[in-house]
Amino acid sequence: MDDAMFPSPALHVTGPVLPHGEVEDLWIVDGRITREPQRGAETVARGWIVPGLVDAHCHLGMDEGGAVSEAETEAQAVVDRDAGALLIRDCGSAADTSWVHERDDLPRLLRAGRHVARSRRYIRNYADEVEPAGLVEAVVAQARRSDGWVKVVGDWISREDGDLTPSFPPADLAAAIEAAHAEGAKVTAHCFGPDVLPGAIEAGIDCIEHGTGLDETLIAAMVARGTALVPTVMQLDKFPGHAAAGEAKFPAYAARMRDLYARMPATLMAAHEAGVAMYAGSDSGGVTRHGNLAGEVLALHELGMSTYDALGAASWRARTWLGFDGLEDGASADLVVYDADPLADLSVLRRPARVVLRGRVVA
Repeated sequence: MDDAMFPSPALHVTGPVLPHGEVEDLWIVDGRITREPQRGAETVARGWIVPGLVDAHCHLGMDEGGAVSEAETEAQAVVDRDAGALLIRDCGSAADTSWVHERDDLPRLLRAGRHVARSRRYIRNYADEVEPAGLVEAVVAQARRSDGWVKVVGDWISREDGDLTPSFPPADLAAAIEAAHAEGAKVTAHCFGPDVLPGAIEAGIDCIEHGTGLDETLIAAMVARGTALVPTVMQLDKFPGHAAAGEAKFPAYAARMRDLYARMPATLMAAHEAGVAMYAGSDSGGVTRHGNLAGEVLALHELGMSTYDALGAASWRARTWLGFDGLEDGASADLVVYDADPLADLSVLRRPARVVLRGRVVA
């Protein structure tokens, strides 16, 4: 029998709606939000209503050894979803995760394809590894298989130099960024150190991941160009461990990582206060567990961001940045409900009361 003859009953959620905080009644009909009352709707949640959270730097389909099975990828996505991350910008994966788009019960996904890295200069089994002459071709290939983003490994340790160095010459990186833009894709880059940043920003890169090498001049350039920053603070907290691991063979690298770490809080807050658009990314995948976007929001707040700005970096501002609706009438019902106000205590984000994705209660 045709299911259209028996439409699904409307759902109802009520409570303060963030970011404005006013109490509202939201109804969900055919997966979309309306503020028009619906007779017979089932109330599925009461509490603080937040637009679906956004993990702007995540890696589905990977572990420390490279690509994982579809079953493991699904498990990772479910963990992220149940923690409230309903939109994921996947900043590089060794696996083809395009099949996730076919699953209405899994988070919305913006894929960047595989990382593009310099040959033998990145984590084994993760990236499409190329020499500078092949960078443009590799970036174009990933742009065509992605969902509008490409991820380049901008710098990494050079064993010959014993320190962080740019992966590619500035001219080659600039050509790759131009080629990606011609394909309609945006480009982001892993950048720990300072040397890769001037050329990347000048070339019009769309986003910087990590950004610990920023200075006042580069921050001003990012503001002028509208370049975004996803700092992944929890990942940066691993710098002392990286330094200790490399101390014996690469003392210059160890010293560099310690210096970047010591300056990291001031660097990131200077960027935020100058007006660089910053977003929350857990950097989950690889050796970092999924489902801890709340930890990154708390880390941003501990740096000095207000609770409003830290949560906005993982919700309403991030959704707008990536081209997705919030909780307007007609928008897809992607929302998380909490029993207490997360703006009063961000740790509330660790305990969603209800998770609604595409109009369905999923957790």
